Amino acid sequence: MTQTLEILDRLIAFDTVSARSNLGIIAYIEDFLTTRGFAVTRVPSPCGEKAGLFASIGPDGAGVMLSAHTDVVPVEGQEWTRDPFRLTREGDRLFGRGTTDMKGYLAAMLAVADQASRAELKEPLKLAISYDEEVGCVGIRHMLPALKSAIGQPRAAFVGEPTEMQVAVGHKGKAALRAVCFGEAGHSALAPTFVNALHLAADFTQGLRALQADLAASSARDAAYDIPYSTVHLGLLQGGRALNIVPDRAELTFEYRHLAADPAEMIEARIRTAAEAAAAPFRTQFPGARIEVEQYNAYPGLDAAADSSIAVLAQKLAQTNETTKVAFGTEAGYFEGLGIPVVVCGPGSMEGQGHKADEYITLDQLTACDAMLARTLAGISL
Repeated sequence: MTQTLEILDRLIAFDTVSARSNLGIIAYIEDFLTTRGFAVTRVPSPCGEKAGLFASIGPDGAGVMLSAHTDVVPVEGQEWTRDPFRLTREGDRLFGRGTTDMKGYLAAMLAVADQASRAELKEPLKLAISYDEEVGCVGIRHMLPALKSAIGQPRAAFVGEPTEMQVAVGHKGKAALRAVCFGEAGHSALAPTFVNALHLAADFTQGLRALQADLAASSARDAAYDIPYSTVHLGLLQGGRALNIVPDRAELTFEYRHLAADPAEMIEARIRTAAEAAAAPFRTQFPGARIEVEQYNAYPGLDAAADSSIAVLAQKLAQTNETTKVAFGTEAGYFEGLGIPVVVCGPGSMEGQGHKADEYITLDQLTACDAMLARTLAGISL
């Protein structure tokens, strides 16, 4: 625990909000691992201002992979009573941005990496450390092509997002979309003679609401989730330039989160059908009326069986007899897509502390995480 806390203190001091470079923390981690004998592969981001790492130590073989991300969510607009980028201990709580999501787990990963460097291993210990997870699992998508050549295919993987050390076998997939509504500009005194793009947007919004109602009423359900059905959420609506101008353009930004039983292609097709249904009636007045829908980001869900070998292994290591599913997304779906058995299990509560002002993690959660990773290391040691 002492070493985990010392590492966490260093990690919190790096301001790795997703909008900024993470190269400082990556340099620290890379040095930490290489001086302990890890083979480390740095994977730069396309822009070159960020990077992720794959690392491995031990003999050739499949081994076990631990996975974490380095970026954190912003603190602007939140009322912090402590310095968010300085680890502060008060009683059994450790405060700082990222303590729960997810530098606490990353610190425990590095602590067990140090232990692995002094152990005699029968299988390799592998690490995946990414960037830009908080903006839609963007970084790991760029890193994945380098995984097999860098560290090989692990037989098991644990993503340490905060689950209160419960074994999470599932989460929904997500897609983020943008819809641009095209109408016809004109003077507001003659508004009825023009097609208002905001009217298209309003009708499309009604179509999205109808889709959500149908998904809730008659689509797939999974009682393991707090919201047991696929969801559609409209987050931003923008349009218009001035009160006396009929808007010729409006933009909606929205998302859907889908169960494994609801294919993304099905929901996407229904969204595009709703867009066409909203725009078509306006074309008799203005032939150029239309709604263009673009998906600009997506990540896959996770859907491991509760009785799968990876779930059973994780339960043994975490010393729990139960599994759960989480509402938030993780990078685990990408690993599952490569055929890597994976679950999510890490310290802290996303609902209780994640993304909030005065984010903290408790000592007992970090202790439980250290214990799970120590058992993981014991399982691959001689």
